[in-house]
Amino acid sequence: MVKKVIGQVTVEEKNEIQTLFERRNGLNELAKILTADNNELYEKLVKDLGETGTKFQAWWDRMSDKYQWESAEGGNWEINFETCEIYLVQQ
Repeated sequence: MVKKVIGQVTVEEKNEIQTLFERRNGLNELAKILTADNNELYEKLVKDLGETGTKFQAWWDRMSDKYQWESAEGGNWEINFETCEIYLVQQ
């Protein structure tokens, strides 16, 4: 795996994606223990997961456009929440 620093975001931008990242992880953990038996709660969880995933991807798209990050076929971007650095990760 190759990991290359390709940019950096502001602390405010980092905070925005970190909140979405933590929310998405929390919802995914909840999805592991929640069954479809509780229809109303399950439907809310699925809806929230979809909305959070869309916002998460929109952040990456917006920042990529703003900063013109390098990309690669089969690669993905990661953020270091401590330094605000963005990495291009390739397998």
